[in-house]
Amino acid sequence: MVPELDADRVRKWATDRTPVEYRLEMRVEVDETPRALTIFECRPPWDDLTGAEWTRAPIARLSYVKMRTEWTLFWVDRNDRFHRYPDCAATRYVSDLLDEIDADPTCIFWG
Repeated sequence: MVPELDADRVRKWATDRTPVEYRLEMRVEVDETPRALTIFECRPPWDDLTGAEWTRAPIARLSYVKMRTEWTLFWVDRNDRFHRYPDCAATRYVSDLLDEIDADPTCIFWG
């Protein structure tokens, strides 16, 4: 199970990623499963054909292994398949992975 303190940290990071004045144009959301947190960039509908739902594009996945108490970072390809991010080792601290996503040295998360 994902530690609640870490999940809270990621949810706060996602909320802080978008300033209040831009939240009608874009937001960052987190989906949770027992073993992972997936980060999405969300945008409002841009025309009448897309419907009323916001679009959600996956950005990264933070996977947790309870037996080792460590987090691993995954990036997503254009086919929405996740791959282990090679430039960041597994860590006990989810904040290390959030820092890597923020820094985005390879431009793989935010483009």
